[in-house]
Amino acid sequence: MMNSQILCILSVVLVGAPIAASSSTAYPSAVGAPLKVHGIFRSNLVLQRDKPIKIWGWATTGAKVHVSLGALSVEATAKGGRWEVTFKPQAANSQPQTITVTSGDKKIQMTNILIGDVWVMNGQSNMAVGLSGQYRGDVEKIMGHLPLLRHIRINPNENEHVITDLQDRAINNKSEFKDWNIATPKTVGDMGAIGYFFASRIQRALQIPIGVIDNSRGGAGLESLVPRHKFAEHPQAKRYLAFVDAHNAAFDEKAYFQKQMDGYTKRMAQLKKQVEADKKKGRSRKVRWPKKPVPGSIRSWNVPGRSPADAASCYNGMFGVFKGLNIKGVAFHQGYNNAMGNDVCKPKFYRVLMKLMMEGWREDFNDPNLPIAVIGFCASGQAQEPSNFETVAWSPGAFIREAQRLAVEDMNDANVVYIPSHDHAVPSFHPKKKRALGHRVSRWVFKQVYGYEEVSFSSAKLLSAVAEGERMVLTFDKVVSPDNMAKEILGFSIADETGLLYMAEARMKKTNKRDPHHLKVIEVSSPLVKKPVAVRYAWARSPMGNLKVEAKPWQPLHSFRTDTWDWAGEMDHTDPDIRKKSGAANKETKAQAKLAFENRKKFEAAGK
Repeated sequence: MMNSQILCILSVVLVGAPIAASSSTAYPSAVGAPLKVHGIFRSNLVLQRDKPIKIWGWATTGAKVHVSLGALSVEATAKGGRWEVTFKPQAANSQPQTITVTSGDKKIQMTNILIGDVWVMNGQSNMAVGLSGQYRGDVEKIMGHLPLLRHIRINPNENEHVITDLQDRAINNKSEFKDWNIATPKTVGDMGAIGYFFASRIQRALQIPIGVIDNSRGGAGLESLVPRHKFAEHPQAKRYLAFVDAHNAAFDEKAYFQKQMDGYTKRMAQLKKQVEADKKKGRSRKVRWPKKPVPGSIRSWNVPGRSPADAASCYNGMFGVFKGLNIKGVAFHQGYNNAMGNDVCKPKFYRVLMKLMMEGWREDFNDPNLPIAVIGFCASGQAQEPSNFETVAWSPGAFIREAQRLAVEDMNDANVVYIPSHDHAVPSFHPKKKRALGHRVSRWVFKQVYGYEEVSFSSAKLLSAVAEGERMVLTFDKVVSPDNMAKEILGFSIADETGLLYMAEARMKKTNKRDPHHLKVIEVSSPLVKKPVAVRYAWARSPMGNLKVEAKPWQPLHSFRTDTWDWAGEMDHTDPDIRKKSGAANKETKAQAKLAFENRKKFEAAGK
C-alpha cells in the first residue's frame, strides 16, 4: 500500500499546477498543456460495475493518449485539449488493478482500483457529519476493517459556473492523503455517518467493493443542489435563476473588498484606542484582533451566484463536476436551510426544485432508473410535548418534510423513495442518531435495488379522512400502530373551520380482528373541536408521533396533513418586500398557534 501511495504522489507531480476554482474550463486546450486525468480518478477508487467505464482528462490537442485498466487497453486523441476513453462494462472485481495513462513521455498511474457499486451521499451537514461524533460511533469505528469499502469526500467547492475538474484541495477536507480512503478503524471516523452505516451494511451483504462519494455541503440550500440547466424547465425556477444571475452580474468584488478593508481599519483603530486606554489605567485584557482581509479571500457565502444558498452553485462544483462517472445510486438528506421561519421557507417551490433535482441527476448520469433515497428533514430543537404542543406545531420544517415526500410521489417511480427521520428527536441541529437512518436506507436498497425479498421495508398511505360526528376517521392501506403496542397514540392535531389546530386524542377504531381493516383505522378527536375538518400528524420540527408502519420500529409513519392551509410565509424570491411580508405572515401563524395553546390550557384548567 505504501508503494502505491508514493506512486500516486509522484503522478500528481507530473500533472502540473491546479487551475483556479472559479474557472469554468477544467484545463486549457493550449498547445503544450500537460497530461492530466480528471480528479475523481485516484488510487483506491471503485469503478461502477455493469456499466460502461469512462475515464477522461486533458492533454495537448492532437496528442495520442493510451489508457489501460488492468489487462484492457484503449487509445484516444485529445480534441480541444480533452480526451476520453470508454471500457466495456465489467463485472464486480475485488482484485486490485492499475489504471495507467500515457501520452508521449508523460505517464500517470493509479493503483489498487476495484470494480463494484458507487453510491453518492448528497445534501447538507446532516449527511456530511462524520461517524466519529455519532452515538455508537466508537464501536463502529473499531469494527471498521472493510478493505472493500472505499470513500472520498468532496470539500465545499461551490461556483456560479459548471466546474469540470476536481483539484487536490477539493478532496478529503484538510487531509494530506488525497486518494480514495480505504475503510479502516483510522479512516472511517471521517466518513459521513449515514454513508458509513449504509455502505458498510451493503458491502458486508453483497461481498463486493462499494465506493462512497460524499459531496454534501454544510449549509447548502436546495436551490444550490439542482443542476443549473433544470431551472429552465419551470417558470418559477427560471425566474429565480434570472434573479440570481442579475445579482451576480451586479456584484463588484473590488467594492466589496474595499468595504471589508474599511471595516477592518475601523475595528483596528477602535481596539488600539481601547488598548491604550487600558494601559493608562494599568489594565490588561486579552484582545481578539480581527483578521486582515486578503484579496481573493471573499467567502462564497458573500458572492451572489456562488453562495451555497444560490442556484446550482454546489452542484456545479461538487456533483456535476464528476458527471460522466457512472454510479449506482444517490442518498439525499437536506432541509435545514430551507426550513427557517423567514423568507427562505418556500415549500411549494421546494417541491418543484426537488423533482427537477432528481430528474437532473438521472439525466446528467445517464440513468433514467437511477435509485434515489430521500431521507426526510430531521428532527431537532425543542421537542414537541403536551406542554407546548400547539406553539411548536406552526413549524415551517413540517412543510419542508411534506414537500420532500410529495416531490418523491411526483416522480411516480419505485426506484425513488421517501424515508422519514422525524422520529429521532435530539435537541441539536445535528442529531447523533444517524445509525438508524443509514439502516433505513440500506433496508430499502436491499429490497428494491438488490432484490432481497426477505428484507422488510414498507410505507403506508392514507386512503381516506372522513368526519363522523365529532371525530375524524382515518383509514390507511397498511397497519399503523405503536411498535411497543401502546394504546395511546401520540402526535395528532385536529381543527374545525377556524383553522386552529388543537392537540388531539387518537385511538384505534374497535373492529373485529378478522376485519381486514383491523389496526388500519384511527379515530381522532378533541373536546375543543365539535365539527372537525382537518387533522395533522407529527407536524412540528421535532414532533410527537409514535405510529409505525406494520409496528416495525424502523418504519415510522410519515408526517401528513389533510388540510390545504399552506405555509403563509411563502413568497417569491423576486418580491422586493419578501422579508417584510413573510415576517408578517409568520407572526400571524405563530399567534394562531399560541391562541390554540391558550384555549386548550384554559379548557383543561376549567376541568371540562
